[in-house]
Amino acid sequence: MRCKVEKSKISGQVICPRNKSYTHRAIFLASLAGNNSRVNNVLLSADTIATINACNKFGAEIEIENLSIIVKNPIKLGTNVPQINTENSGTTIRIAAGIASLFSQEIILTGDSSLKKRPMQPLLDALSSIGAQCSSTNGTPPIKIKGKILGGDVTIPGNFSSQFISALLISAPLTEKGVNLTIEGNLVSKPYLDATIATMRKFGVSVQTLIPYKRYNITPQIYKNTTFNVPIDFSSLALLLSAAVLNGEKISIKGNLGDLPQGDEVFIDILEQLGVIVTIDDDEIKIKTPEKLDGGRFDLSNSPDLLPPLAILSLNSVNPIEIVNVKHARLKETDRIAIISRELEKLGIKVQEREDGLILESSENLTGAELNSESDHRLFMAFCIAGMYVGDCIVTDPESVKVSYPNFVEEMNRLGANIRIQ
Repeated sequence: MRCKVEKSKISGQVICPRNKSYTHRAIFLASLAGNNSRVNNVLLSADTIATINACNKFGAEIEIENLSIIVKNPIKLGTNVPQINTENSGTTIRIAAGIASLFSQEIILTGDSSLKKRPMQPLLDALSSIGAQCSSTNGTPPIKIKGKILGGDVTIPGNFSSQFISALLISAPLTEKGVNLTIEGNLVSKPYLDATIATMRKFGVSVQTLIPYKRYNITPQIYKNTTFNVPIDFSSLALLLSAAVLNGEKISIKGNLGDLPQGDEVFIDILEQLGVIVTIDDDEIKIKTPEKLDGGRFDLSNSPDLLPPLAILSLNSVNPIEIVNVKHARLKETDRIAIISRELEKLGIKVQEREDGLILESSENLTGAELNSESDHRLFMAFCIAGMYVGDCIVTDPESVKVSYPNFVEEMNRLGANIRIQ
C-alpha cells in the first residue's frame, strides 16, 4: 500500500496519543503484580498488543476495558509457555526475554522479518552470565532462553539499547539473590532507563542507584498491585509539533503531559532553538512559527526517536540542521539514518550522512517524490508531514502506523491534510 500526499495546510485541535514506552512497561509490571492491577489510558497499538499477548502467554489473565487493562491474575513463573511472537516490537521481545529467564523451561521468542534483524546478543550474554541458557540466530531473533536465573553480578554494554538494561532491571527483583548491575561504556537513551525505574517504583519496587547510568543494585522484592496512568507520548507529540511547524494554521495539541520522565520532551527545547514559540497551558500546546526556521547542532543520543521529526524540519530551515550522536538509530525498526538521508535527498534536501547522524540543508528546488518508509511507522509519519509541505508525494507503507499511532492518517485528514491511501 501507499499514500498520495498533496500540499496541505492543517488547522484545529488534535489529541496526542498515549505513551507507547510507558504502556509497554506498565503492562509488563502489572502482569507481574496481578491482583487487579490496572493500567489506564493505554495506547492500544500493534506493539502494545504484542506485549499484552506476550503476558498472556506467560500465564497472566488480562482484561481490556475501553482504554484500560486490568490484570486479574499475574504471570505464573511455573506455567508451560508456548512460543511467543512479539511481531515488530523490540521493547516487547527484550523485556519478555528478561522475564523468560525467570522460567526453568525453555522459551522461544520470535518476531516479524524486521525484528529478526535487531540485535539481542548483549542481553543474551548478560542473562547467560547469571545462569540462563541462551541461543539465537547470529545474535538476533528467534531466540531460546532457559532459566532460572538466580541473580548476582551482571555487566552489559550501554551503547546498543537501553531496552537491554530495562529488561534486566524488571526481572532483577524476582531473582533469589537480586542483581548488581554494571553498565559498560556510555549508555544511550538514558531517559528510557529513568522511565523504567519510575514505573517500577509505581509498582512498589525500588532500584538503588549507586552511580547514575553506570551501577545499580536491585534487591529481591515483590511487585505490588496498583493503578498506573499512562501519560501522552512525546515521540508522537514531536511528530504532531513538526506537522504544526511546517503545515499548521492555528493548531492546538491536547494532552496531559504528566510528571513521569520522557527524554523526547527535549523536542520543545529544540523547537525554541529553531525559533518556534511554544506555549503550554492547561494541557494544551500551541506554537507560533517564524517564516523560516533557524538551524543548529542537536545531540539526540538520549532521544533517538526525535531523528525523523527533526530531520524534516530542514525543509524550512534557513541554516543547516546537524544531528549527532544518534548512531543507535541505525538499529531501530530500520536504519533510520540511511533511509532519511536517501529519501530526503529525493525532495531536494542537501544531505551529508555520517555514521552517527546527518547534516541537512534545504534548497530552493524542493520537489515531490516517492518516499519509501520501509514499513517504519515513524518514517512513514515524518514523510507524510514532509509531503504535506512539498506536495505531490507518494509515501509507502501506511499500514505501519498501527505500531504507534493507528489513526494518524485519519487525524491529519480531519485537520485538513490531503492524504489518500491508494
